[in-house]
Amino acid sequence: MLDEKLKNCFDEMVVYKDLKKSNFFNSLSLPSFMRDWILKKFEDESGFFSVDEVTNFVHTYLPRREDWDSIKNRIVKENQHVKFLAKISIDINIQTGKVSFNLPDFGLSNKFTIIEDDVWQKYKDDLIHGETWGMVELGYLSPDNFDWSFEFDTNKSKAKDGKSGKISLLSFKTFCPYKIDLEYFKDVRKEFTVDEWLNVILGAVDYNSKGYKNEEEKLTMITRLLPFVEKRLNLIELAPKGTGKSYLFGRVSRYGWLSSGGVMSRAKMFYDQTRHTEGLIATNDFVTLDEVQTISFSDVDEMRAALKGYLESGIYTVGNHEGRSDAGMILCGNISKEIMDADGYSNMFTELPSVFHESALIERFHGFIKGWNIPRMNDDLKVCGWALNSEYFCSIMHELRNDSSYRAIVDELVEVPYAADTRDTEAVKRIATAYLKLLFPNVRSSKDISVREFKRYCLDRARKMRDTIIYQLGLLDIEYHGKNLPQFSIREEKNENN
Repeated sequence: MLDEKLKNCFDEMVVYKDLKKSNFFNSLSLPSFMRDWILKKFEDESGFFSVDEVTNFVHTYLPRREDWDSIKNRIVKENQHVKFLAKISIDINIQTGKVSFNLPDFGLSNKFTIIEDDVWQKYKDDLIHGETWGMVELGYLSPDNFDWSFEFDTNKSKAKDGKSGKISLLSFKTFCPYKIDLEYFKDVRKEFTVDEWLNVILGAVDYNSKGYKNEEEKLTMITRLLPFVEKRLNLIELAPKGTGKSYLFGRVSRYGWLSSGGVMSRAKMFYDQTRHTEGLIATNDFVTLDEVQTISFSDVDEMRAALKGYLESGIYTVGNHEGRSDAGMILCGNISKEIMDADGYSNMFTELPSVFHESALIERFHGFIKGWNIPRMNDDLKVCGWALNSEYFCSIMHELRNDSSYRAIVDELVEVPYAADTRDTEAVKRIATAYLKLLFPNVRSSKDISVREFKRYCLDRARKMRDTIIYQLGLLDIEYHGKNLPQFSIREEKNENN
């Protein structure tokens, strides 16, 4: 039985999720990674938890943004030490050597904060790896107690005597209460069949495998996870309404960002010259533009140029600032029944914002997800049973992004035909690598996977995803009309051994 195998193999990383029968967590508006962390904290061995205990914990330690003024009053005016769960990033001042922090979800910038040296030395190992979640304890350092001998920054927050108070970080406890053992995760994959592993992945991201009619529906669904495991993988998905795009990209992983509708600027996406702050691309594993038809851009030409440069090389330049990132870009939009029925053989990009009406930009997206192969969300698709902790699973996927051994295996296996287009080759290999990481993390060399499985689950699916992009380019631009995808295959020497 899969439940028992899952618990035996992953032990404490398994939680009981009941999203089909209970709307309790929906009412709390928690992302999956936060919900599973709380479940793990309060569930007993049978999966039971006290609703009152969980509710009290959430109200105490998970404040909303609108609670920030009340929190500031407690810290600054009432001189209390306040603890709560928050996303935090640090900033080290090169001139002064002082360390400060940001709480982006509450609008608290490093101008108004400080981490004193003794606190920094104690918690720096947990804080130094970029934006992270954890239990912060905050207090107030009044102007009289603050050492201004190293303070060179002049800003409006200072009092008339040239000094101002600071919110101080007193302690920090990392959100992740366990160490990620990536090698164990890779090894334990051997205990599951491909079908079982598909079900494990679906449960980890809150879906019930029994709600899907066939393997193709399952595979299309988990294709959305490819940018979670592979750096700078850029995808386009068009799907009917209600297939869970927003949920998966916006509520499951703490390493990504979902933007729905509204105005998007180059400053928000890449770099803000006025504030000297990095944008979404620099601080996330992936950025998803959801309901892309409703998104407008403050300067279309400016954004198109920035996107083309970044999608090609991972480098973006704004003014005198040059940045690098490994974030993938995903475009998600809804699709009409007429276009859906054509199965990708009509012009699907006509309703995209004008910024994407250029073949040179679209070509830089590696693959297309046919979201109409994913069933509309219903209660039977909601997980109900033992499943991998979403926070743990997403942390594993985040770590897999840095493992280049899978790409080396793909390079060894895939035969690239003569004069193949470089962008097509890179797209197919990058998608195939992501599938290999997601479905066969146990593979350490080309000998660890059969030709049949690699071709079926990695190479063929990568080719089809890229082929749709090429076909759509032909409808968008006469220059691409009639272009065919190179005939990638498995190297002969590997074929002979399998």
